[in-house]
Formats: sequence, structure tokens, C-alpha cells
Amino acid sequence: MPEQPDRPEGGAQGAADRMQGPPDEPGLTLGEVAERVAAGQTNDVPVRASRTVAQIVRANVFTRINAMIAVLFGIIAVIGPVQDGLFAMVILINTLIGIVQELRAKRTLDRLAIVNAARPRVVREGAPTRVSTQEIVLDELLEVGAGDQIVVDGTVTWAGGLEVDESLLTGEADPVVKAPGDAVMSGSFVVAGTGRFRATKVGRHAYAARLAEEASRFSLVRSELRSGINRILTWITYALFPIGALLVYSQLFMGGHVTLEEPTAGGQISGPLADALRGMVAALVSMIPEGLILLTSIAFAVGVIRLGRHRCLVQELPAIEGLARVDVVCTDKTGTLTEAGMRLARIRDLGGYGDGPPPSRVLAALAAGDPDHNPSMAAIARGCAAAGQEAPGWEVLALAQFSSARKWSGASFATPDGEAHWVLGAADVLVPAQDPAAAEAARLGAQGHRVLLLARASARVDADGAPGRVVPAALVVLDQRVREDAGPTLDYFAEQGVAVKIVSGDHADSVGAVGRELGLPGADRPVDARALPGEGAGLSRGVADGSAFGRVTPERKRDMVRALRGRGHTVAMTGDGVNDVLALKEADIGVAMGSGSPASRSVAQLVLLDDRFAVLPRVVAEGRRVIGNIERVAGLFLTKTVYTMTLATIVGLLAVAYPFFPRHATLINAVTFGIPSFFLALAPNTDIARPGFVARTLRLAVPSGVVAGLAAVTTYLLVLGGRTVPDPADRTAVVITLCATTLWVLLLVAKPYVWWKVLLVGSMVGLLTLALVTPLGQWFFELDVSDPAKVLTGLAVAGVAIVVITVIRVLDDRVIARSEARAAEEPAGEEPGERTPEPV
Repeated sequence: MPEQPDRPEGGAQGAADRMQGPPDEPGLTLGEVAERVAAGQTNDVPVRASRTVAQIVRANVFTRINAMIAVLFGIIAVIGPVQDGLFAMVILINTLIGIVQELRAKRTLDRLAIVNAARPRVVREGAPTRVSTQEIVLDELLEVGAGDQIVVDGTVTWAGGLEVDESLLTGEADPVVKAPGDAVMSGSFVVAGTGRFRATKVGRHAYAARLAEEASRFSLVRSELRSGINRILTWITYALFPIGALLVYSQLFMGGHVTLEEPTAGGQISGPLADALRGMVAALVSMIPEGLILLTSIAFAVGVIRLGRHRCLVQELPAIEGLARVDVVCTDKTGTLTEAGMRLARIRDLGGYGDGPPPSRVLAALAAGDPDHNPSMAAIARGCAAAGQEAPGWEVLALAQFSSARKWSGASFATPDGEAHWVLGAADVLVPAQDPAAAEAARLGAQGHRVLLLARASARVDADGAPGRVVPAALVVLDQRVREDAGPTLDYFAEQGVAVKIVSGDHADSVGAVGRELGLPGADRPVDARALPGEGAGLSRGVADGSAFGRVTPERKRDMVRALRGRGHTVAMTGDGVNDVLALKEADIGVAMGSGSPASRSVAQLVLLDDRFAVLPRVVAEGRRVIGNIERVAGLFLTKTVYTMTLATIVGLLAVAYPFFPRHATLINAVTFGIPSFFLALAPNTDIARPGFVARTLRLAVPSGVVAGLAAVTTYLLVLGGRTVPDPADRTAVVITLCATTLWVLLLVAKPYVWWKVLLVGSMVGLLTLALVTPLGQWFFELDVSDPAKVLTGLAVAGVAIVVITVIRVLDDRVIARSEARAAEEPAGEEPGERTPEPV
């Protein structure tokens, strides 16, 4: 259930206007709406949670990698043979798989986006009705209330205490009071009151339409993973040209003369130039990590599909990656950890109303006089009705709506005995802490109840300085049930090393009681957020030390999230009310509930459409699967790039023929990294995501690739025996060395071992064996295992390389373990920001 929306003090004139009710405005007729639709005056901004089909096809076809492969295939298409162009078929299959997976993700996102889309209220022919955002036309009369988004630009025609937050547009968090004649802009949202406005700009002419359209698109950018991969691809692109040029030059001008023989019967051109070009293509094809971008896109797309099955809408794709890096989750209490509905449990009479009406009658009057119930008032209204308590019919003279900053609401009535002013709100705000009413409210709150104080005020509720001196009349006790899945969810986060902090506007004791019921560490020491330092190191330390915070205002929620981020933490914020918007915007990842306010859903990267907090562990697990597996796959593909660069550079400098044809490179790439990486990219992975993706990937790839490349060169030189041009048996020996070495790297990366991973590696060994020993494989890939000495040489060199790679990995793991141990032993007295992250 949402906490009460943030409604700052002031707005007395708005309260008075509200008492008059909305004017009798008929709005547009259906005929006028039809005229505007025919004239194209509609709000035609597309709801697009994903890219279009054309964008998906273009993004997968017209890539830097595909352009490189196309050029290399063009060379092979001219000089032949067809077997050497097999790598292009692999790229074509990869591209088709990427398109299909992204189209599946698009369908999932579009379907969920329709469920999540806001349906504004318009007045047509005198009656309010809900329509889709795209059905709004120019001059439409729209009706808005607390939590609603302003979806088009317009001019206010009536305001009942209407306050609008324009922070998404201007950056200013203070709500703006709107009066008739004032302008409202799309992209802002209502935090208090109600109102009507007439649409003056719709569609792409509206102020924030373009921003909203861009923010809702399916995104594959702005993530550490993709930026790191793009950086690596840039480096590889720069390396392709000098290495390719070196190979061609060395084999033409350092090892022979330029001659071009006539084409053979099979369409193949032979000679030094053709052989040099084939060697260059074989090297460059292996240098290009052709499957890395594809598998990254597929892993994210599959993540979207899997989360969609759990009714989780991913509004920004990098949110999957971001939530996997989260180490602190700040969560609202009401509606997230507790059930959405509350129940009026009892009314504790304090006797402060004298000869006046009993508390139940006053509560019924307050409920009847409030035209826009918040959840607490809705529970009171239901409780009064169930008890048979009817509203007395008093005239409402003034109304003060609930404010998260003020923590109370109220009304001034004209009763038969004269004016009466009543307020309902937090006991510890309305009366001093030593008052018996405040003490009793704290005692009841510590049992997990939400407790409100009903009190008689000495001043009109819309007057300056209201409510003045108050006399407690009763305590209103509301029951809220803890969700059954909240406990297991918090247990999961504890096991994963993710700290959970409850931030709520309720009394700190009530927040602590819920935390204790859920077994949250530190919940036995709840913190009143009003007692925290205003800013700086004191606030940062206080937020880090506590886990249950009460009396948190919207601005304070934002400051607490900011303080945690300042200590190096990656913070997720979950909420459903308009009072959570500032914190949702400030957090690294904002998670909104599907039943929450449109404003909170619009700024969040993830929306839990079924309001199930228990879905979050699945999101975290999915993000960790994506990041961990892409990191593994990146390590494999870059190992291939590094060993190819090593081999090509040394071969070029030694002026000997390149040992492979493109078909050999295709075989090696497929059985060692290409096919296995598809399975590894989608495998379960629970590794905690950490920053430093590029550094960690290169730490694995560079030493493994250099050793594999040196091993291939060693085998090549040994089997050549002083010659400069290899025969098929020589090439086969180098293929065996590289395959054996890189399959060992695959085994190291695939940890922990399970049956299917062992079967996967065994299957790749089987495919390689078939290519080596069957006549078809030997013919197609031009392999020759008839010389046992050369085969054994390849295996022996691979064995030495495997030992070296293993030793390097063991030593590197020890260095990392020692570094992490030293970091854990560092003193905790450092200033925030010196360590990343600092323990919570």
C-alpha cells in the first residue's frame, strides 16, 4: 500500500477552492473528439517499450563486426575455395538468432507495457472516463488527482489544492501550487489535491513528449558491460589493419614474389598473393570476437523474457545489469513488505473530546469530507461503515490534506455546536513526546500497528500555524499484515550479501516491529530519521549503521539514498507512492510496484506488475546470470583474439606462411569457444557482480591467449623443420595444439563443473575428432593426421601450455585472494568514498 503522498504545507486558498467542488464543465462532445482525430490533433506519441522490428533488424545486421566479416568474405568469394568462406555462414546464423531473440523480447516488453500504461481521466459530454494516453485530443478536458502524471501540456481550469511536482523537468523538488490559468507541463505529476486542465499541446508538440518517448525505449546502451565491450572492440579494430598488412607484406615481399596463377577448375585462385590473402583472412577472422556482441544481446533479451514470465517489466534494459550489482536495497514498508490493504482494528478512546461527538463519529465525518482518500483514510471509512457509523453531514469549512512533510491532515466543520477543528496524524508530531498519548502510540506502534492520533485543534486547519494547540481524543489503530513472501526475500538478500534498509514515513517503532518480525538484522534498534544529521559524514554514517528508519520524508529518502551511493554502494530503491519518486530517481535502480502511482512507475527502471516484492531476487539472479556469463564469454573470445594476434605477429615477423586457412580458423573457433559460449551465456550463474569488467576480462584473456599463441608458434616451427611453406600435416599439428590448449581454457572458465558442462566439452572434443579422422572432415577442412610424430608434437606442446596456463591461473587467484583479504582487513574509520564499497 502506498505511503501518504508528499503534500507540503500551505495551500489554504486551494483548500477553500476544493470545498466548492469542480465546476460543471461538459468537456468535448464525441463529435468534437472525432473531428480532432480526423484532423490529426491527437496525442500520437507512441508507447514504445522496445525497439521497432526495423530497428532490431538494422541493429543486428549493420554492425561493425558484420562489416568486417563481409569484407573478409568478399576476399574469399574472389579467390576461393568455398570452404574458406564458412565463417560467413556462422555469422549469418548468429545474426538470425540475435534477431529472433530480440523480437521475442520485444513482444514480451510490449505486452507488459500495455498492462503498465497509465489511463488518464478525461471529461467528455459531462462525464469522466478513462482513455489511453494516445486517445487524448487537442482541447481535451483532463481530470487529475494525487499520484497522476500530467501526460500533455495544458492550462488549469479548476484547482482544488492542486500541487504539481515538476522536478522531472526542472530539477526543483518543491511542489508548485497551481491555480486556474496556470500552465501545466507533460512530464510533471500531481502530489496533492485535484484539478482539471485543458490540453493545449498534444503529441510530439508537448513539452516532455520526446523525453518520455526516448526514456521508454528498449535500451542496449549505458551499461558497464556494453561500454567495456565497445572499448575492447575499438582496440581490436585498430589492431586489425597493421597485423593484416604485416601478414600480407611478409608473405609477399619477405618470403616470395608476387605472382598470380590462372583459376583452377573449382574456381580457386592460387599463388603467393592468394595464399597471403587467405592467411590474412584466417588471422583476422579469428581476431574478431564475432559472437561477443551477439551473445550479450541474446543474454539480455532472454533475461527480459524470463523476467516477463514473472510479470516484471524492464523499462530500461541495463537495469537487469544494474540490479545485479546492487549491494543495498532500500525498501518502503507499506505495500512492499506489508499487504496493500489495511484494516481499522480499534479506536482507543482518550476522552479528550469533552461533551463533543464520540471519536467514531468524527472519523466518519473526516472520511466523508475528504474527496480523495489516502489508504489510511480509506481503511477508516471502511471500518466506520462496517460498524454502522454514519457521517453526521457537517459542512466542511476548511480541509488540510495529508502531507508527508507535515504528517497530519484535518478538517474544520460547521457543527450544531459551532465550528470544530479536528486533525488526524502522527502522535509524536501533534503532541510532545512526553504526552501520554504519544507514549501509548509508540507502544502500539512497536507491536507493528500503524497508529494515528485524532485530536481537537484550536485553530482552523487552513490557518497559518495550524493546528495550534491540540487535545488528544483517540488513537486510531490500523492493522497491516506482513507479506508471506517478504521474509524469504530478505533471507535471500542476506545470503547474497545485500543489505536491506526499510525507509518509511511511519513511526520508527512500527517500522522496527515489522523488521523484527521479518528477522532483519538491526531492526531492534529502529532510527527516527528526524534525529539523523542533516548532511555530510554524519548522515552517511547514520544511514549505513541503521536498517529500520521511521518518519522519513520524501526529501530525506532521497538524501539517504544519495548518502549510501556516496559511500560507494550500488543502491536499489523500491516504492509505490508519489512520495517515493525522489528516491527512485536518485537510486541506481528504481523499482516500482504495478499498483503504485503513475508517477512512481514512470521514473522506475523496473515495474513489478503483480506487486510482488519476492520477484526482486529473481531479477537480481537474472542480472547476475547475465553479467557473470557475459564476463566468461568475453574472456573466451578475447583469449581467441590474443592468441591470434600473437601467432599472426610472430609468423609475420618470421616471414613464414600463415599456418591456417580460414576453414581451419572456423573449425577452431567453433569447437573451442563458438558453440560452447552459446550454452555458457545462458547457464545459471550466481557470482556477485563487481565493477572492473574490462580489467578482469583482460586478466584472464591476455596470459591465456599469449601462452596459447606461443604454443601454436612452437608447434609450427617444430613441424616445419626450417621450411617456410607448411603441408596439411603441419597445419593439422598446429590445429591440435590450439584446440587442446583453448579447450583447457574453456574448462577453467566453465567452473563450477556440472554434468552438462562436462558433456559439452566432451561433445566438442568429439566434433574435433570427427573432423580429424573422417574422410569428409579431412577433405573439407584439409587436415592430415597421417604423420604420428607431428600429431604427438602438437599434443606435447599443448600439454606444456596447459601446465603453464594452470600455474598462471593458480598464482593469479592467490594474488586476488590476498588483495581481497587485505581490503577486508582495512580499518573502518576511513572517510566515505575512500573504499568502494564500504561495508553496510
